[in-house]
Amino acid sequence: MSIILSIDTSTTNCSVSLSKQGETLVLKEDNNVNYSHAESLHVFIDSVLASAQIDKNDLSAIAVSKGPGSYTGLRIGVSAAKGLSYALDIPLISVSTLEALSHQVTINEGIIIPMLDARRLEVYSAIFNSSYDLVRGIEAQILDEQSFQEYLNKGKVHFLGNGVEKTRQLIKHSNAVFVENRLPSANEMSALAYEKYKKSDIEDVAYFEPFYLKDFIALKPKSS
Repeated sequence: MSIILSIDTSTTNCSVSLSKQGETLVLKEDNNVNYSHAESLHVFIDSVLASAQIDKNDLSAIAVSKGPGSYTGLRIGVSAAKGLSYALDIPLISVSTLEALSHQVTINEGIIIPMLDARRLEVYSAIFNSSYDLVRGIEAQILDEQSFQEYLNKGKVHFLGNGVEKTRQLIKHSNAVFVENRLPSANEMSALAYEKYKKSDIEDVAYFEPFYLKDFIALKPKSS
């Protein structure tokens, strides 16, 4: 029996789930625009374990959303996951943030494009088909009116994630479907982490780092 604790802190949504055999037992999350992950994450971890009446020593593995996403958010989640994995001497599993996000939409045909907001008109995105097979890998791209036209001209394209609002303002194609109010969550990580656990697809705790996609750039504070 596998019991996996999953952590996602890639966006403003701080999310923790506990799952058994790939099925989520308990989910605790909060979308806080102030990024209070450092204060909330370990409280959420203790909360899901207490709700399921499961001790940390009974965990089979720790799963973490590896990115892309917020630089600071990813570092908080990965640091916590690595610490738990090392302390408990159990495997560390990484799950693609965009792949997990794509599973929040179920379609019979067409394309799913999970996207996360980057600076200005930029997004991090990947493209999946209706079976969640990867059609195009993760990229950082600048949006314009012609973005994703080759897919939009072939059929329905479902956009989701916190990059949807800026995409909606630019893309007016009739095949564009904008799925609102969706953020990466540890809930969808449960099944994906379990599949990796069964295949022993795990990370080296000592060397694993988040997938930032782009280097961190510190912004200068605004002058008063």
